[in-house]
Amino acid sequence: MGKKKRKPQGAKSISVTKLLMGAFNDHPNRVYNPRQLSTRVSLNTKKGKSLVEKALNTLVKEGKINEVEFGKYKLNYVVELMEGVIDFSPKGSGYVTIDGIDKDIFIPRKLTGKALQNDKVAIRASPDGKKGWKGEVLNVLERAKSEYVGIVQLSSKFAFFIPSDRKIHIDFFIPLSKTMGAKNGQKVVVRLNDWPDKATSPFAEVTKVLGDIGDQDAEAFTILSEKGFPLDFPDDVKKESEKLDVTISDEEIKARRDFRDTLTLTIDPKDAKDFDDALSFKTLENGNYEIGVHIADVTHYVRPGMSIEREAKERATSVYLVDRVIPMLPEKLSNMVCSLRPHEDKLTFSCVFEISPKGAVITHWVGRTIIHSDRRFTYEEVQEILEAKKGEFSSELIQMNELAKLFRAKRMDSGSIAFDKIEVRFELDETKKPVGVYFKEQKDAHKLIEEFMLLANKTVAEITGDPKRTNLKPKPFVYRVHDTPDPQKLATFGEFIRKFGYNYKFSSGNVAQNLNTLLSEVQGKREENTIENLAIRTMAKAEYSPQNIGHYGLNFRYYTHFTSPIRRYPDMMVHRLLHDYANGKHAPKEDDLDFWCKHSSEQEQKATSAERESTKYFQALFMKDREGEEFDGFVSGISEWGIYVELEETKVEGMIRLKDLSGDYYYFDDKNIRAVGHNTGAQVNLGDKLKIKVRNVDMERRRLDFELMEILEAGN
Repeated sequence: MGKKKRKPQGAKSISVTKLLMGAFNDHPNRVYNPRQLSTRVSLNTKKGKSLVEKALNTLVKEGKINEVEFGKYKLNYVVELMEGVIDFSPKGSGYVTIDGIDKDIFIPRKLTGKALQNDKVAIRASPDGKKGWKGEVLNVLERAKSEYVGIVQLSSKFAFFIPSDRKIHIDFFIPLSKTMGAKNGQKVVVRLNDWPDKATSPFAEVTKVLGDIGDQDAEAFTILSEKGFPLDFPDDVKKESEKLDVTISDEEIKARRDFRDTLTLTIDPKDAKDFDDALSFKTLENGNYEIGVHIADVTHYVRPGMSIEREAKERATSVYLVDRVIPMLPEKLSNMVCSLRPHEDKLTFSCVFEISPKGAVITHWVGRTIIHSDRRFTYEEVQEILEAKKGEFSSELIQMNELAKLFRAKRMDSGSIAFDKIEVRFELDETKKPVGVYFKEQKDAHKLIEEFMLLANKTVAEITGDPKRTNLKPKPFVYRVHDTPDPQKLATFGEFIRKFGYNYKFSSGNVAQNLNTLLSEVQGKREENTIENLAIRTMAKAEYSPQNIGHYGLNFRYYTHFTSPIRRYPDMMVHRLLHDYANGKHAPKEDDLDFWCKHSSEQEQKATSAERESTKYFQALFMKDREGEEFDGFVSGISEWGIYVELEETKVEGMIRLKDLSGDYYYFDDKNIRAVGHNTGAQVNLGDKLKIKVRNVDMERRRLDFELMEILEAGN
């Protein structure tokens, strides 16, 4: 029997007509012949060229391309209404992404109309030679948001509002009667009410006065509003929360598996108030261990149709700023009713495992339970017990830690990537002002919890999605997915780390192994934070999706988020799906799951961005009284604007602007990632140890400006 002929490259995953339209759209003014197109779309075989010719005939008949001469084809573009989201550049021009066109459509500043950052717009566009496409905004179809944060400036007759978002390049007009008593220069939230045809500025009114620039509450509210998170819960949500029936009936207890007599512990950060998860431990007669991963049963209290449910869906996540938490659920639920506080009966959704002393999972069970936590531990307390090998419940904690180490070793051996990044934390005084910096490291206590949470998440995904486990067609579900990294990004990362003297290739098949070796090698070195941050950025972003593609970073074929429903809406979705499927209910529409997965992924990215901005603000606040002082630091990055320096003791980062370097005119050598003096040839390289002076602390922009005093030591 002969071998099956392979399909031409690309034909099996995407139609030939779509490939050809991509080529035409990339160069809308270019004329192609069939041979050039076959080469461009990688269909160079005899059969491939035949497919290209057939597709060209189809596209001509559809009017999408013209045969301008015999055997020569060009895009038949018709300037028509297109829709997309506009993204502004720092100079005020815009770029609109349109499905089917690979390059964003350029919108000159004078043709952006009444569009603001991230608005959905209708545009008219046409090819612009080799540059791609050029267009103009005809209409704003949907505002990205109705409220904006910024600074109010008062005059005798009117007020103006200057948005904090640097991508909004226009001021708003505010009548004095609609300033809510805001003082000149204060931060406010405004609502855009109107933008008359002949007006150069939109009309707005102040809806909330946040406070003075630099005020902690004002800055926190600014960050949240910039990212689209509400500052408070609506009144109907508050009222509904207060009226919740939180009693646990005898009927409810009988319907659940009872773990109240089994040793149960929580392990969380010392400042945590919402305890999502708990672990129970029991030694079985056969010498194996029964370990339960118990998760707050939020969906018992929060049901579809409730105002609390609607608000949780919209928020999709809690936001953890440096000095406060903005919860997804009202405090009564997040900190009290659902929080697995010690010495209280709590309703939970659990994964219970029988595990051998060698770390083999013998059986598992998933269902609704009731627990009674015996002890609330902090990570620090557990770490001390593990190191001293004594203390309260030490034998149980030590045994669970041994199992966690076995799970972790197996995971690493199978290709999981070990991102054990050191996180910077601030010590706050009683007024929540930063008085010191410390580093959160992943020690055994953290890894103990992590491994059991990973086991639960993986198991829940497998029993729902893996045909080998279900013996049925997989049902619609919410997966936590992580795509394979982009080869070009990996190549760029490989080039970058070579500047620090590391020579690793990240070709197919050895990416995880080489990354783990690299991350181990950089531990404790000056470039550790820089390389780890870039390695994380090189990876694809994890997200939620009903389409399972696996989790690359963990090397799990099936993975979900089940363990944090107090702070993540997708976990609530997972709990509901598990309960519904166990009770024979119909599967939800996959389109609905897809919508809320995408929404949750977007909200997660916004929350991460807000948390970064909060860290930047506290770095600036911490350094505010240190202007003029000198510190040692390392070059963590270089761009056309300046040299980024991470301070040695605190890991606070600031920038030395290239234009401020004295003694020469410095330029950015992007090929070698270094700053070079034009006349002297003097260099500043990645990893160099510098002495800097804190030149300026910009609280409004949350930015530190440094001045170079001396190069202390070359990086390589």
